[in-house]
Amino acid sequence: MEKLAILGGNAVFKKAIGYGHQYIDEADIKAVIEVLKSDFLTTGPKLIEAEKKLCDLTGAKHAVLIQNDTAALHAACHAAGVGPGDEVITTPITFAASANCAFYCGARPVFADIDPETYEIDPKSIEEKITEKTKAVVAVDYTGAPVNVPLIKEICKKHNLVFIEDAAHSIGTKFNGTPVGKMADMTTFSFHPVKTVTSGEGGAILTDSDELYKSLILFRSHGITRNQDWMSKESEGGWYYEQIDLGYNYRMTEMQAALLSSQLDKLSMYTARRKQIVAKYDNAFSQMPEITIQKEYEGADTTRHLYILQLNLEKLNATRKEIYEALAAEGCGVNVHYIPTYHFPYYQKNGYKGVVCPNAEHLYERIVTIPLYYAMTDEDVANVIESVKKVISYYKK
Repeated sequence: MEKLAILGGNAVFKKAIGYGHQYIDEADIKAVIEVLKSDFLTTGPKLIEAEKKLCDLTGAKHAVLIQNDTAALHAACHAAGVGPGDEVITTPITFAASANCAFYCGARPVFADIDPETYEIDPKSIEEKITEKTKAVVAVDYTGAPVNVPLIKEICKKHNLVFIEDAAHSIGTKFNGTPVGKMADMTTFSFHPVKTVTSGEGGAILTDSDELYKSLILFRSHGITRNQDWMSKESEGGWYYEQIDLGYNYRMTEMQAALLSSQLDKLSMYTARRKQIVAKYDNAFSQMPEITIQKEYEGADTTRHLYILQLNLEKLNATRKEIYEALAAEGCGVNVHYIPTYHFPYYQKNGYKGVVCPNAEHLYERIVTIPLYYAMTDEDVANVIESVKKVISYYKK
């Protein structure tokens, strides 16, 4: 039976779709099966292969695969020397891990406001939030569009801060021709299933710094090394290793690395399809006065992870919740990215009750995420557009 929309009549989609979904093909499955039949299930040749592919794709000197982007951000903050008494500036319009990584190291996150047109962290607000305690900036490539890298790099250099680019959304994106992964002191990626490429769970940190790379490698695996150049004593034999730092077990499995390596071979294909879908959406929604679409900085060449509609509620006889529920009833997968991090109870009870970023608040009250992923058919895309137009038409003033 067809699902009925709450606006009356039949829903646009006969079968509901989500806002994001992985794409797994036979090559991916074969790659994982080969590992399961091999001698290595963790920390083997597939890990090295995938790390090399990330370096080749981005131009970064070093890549460190790790359990997920949360672990990547934790490792990056540790490598940056973030510790008790320090502050780390980030955006509130992000997944909580972008701020939690400061807490993991005993520091405190500080929230800078966003640019009202690009929705990215505002460099002017970053500079306003810098104190003598500031150690690093975690700038998030929201939706896959790059942050204002040149300006943030300039600010970080001026104030002797470590620039960590949280690129969970933006693998495949470039800024002025340079791939994301090459521009910041450290760049972190996510390979969660809704991202452009996936390893199930998984993440990575990329850097050009030999010193940071050493810290990241140690942090990923208990602070333990078998590298004689890093040891304090001569090796006692083939069994010998030393723990020279305090680290975690944040290693990625070979199965995940094999899946990631196979997925990376398709990155250009994924990028091209996502750009096609974004172009169709931009063309449809830029003509609607009830909707504002996200702008990007000049020089951005974006592989979009999320597509955000900002609802101009003053032109609608509806709340964001009503629009959200109407789209869901049409079978159109929707979500909201993101609740400002300082709204969460954990933050409220830990000193963030008075924190308000006006631009972030304004955006949060109005945004809805609509479907965007490689496996969407042209019919799916047309149905999303039809769903949005149907709902907006019903509620417009």
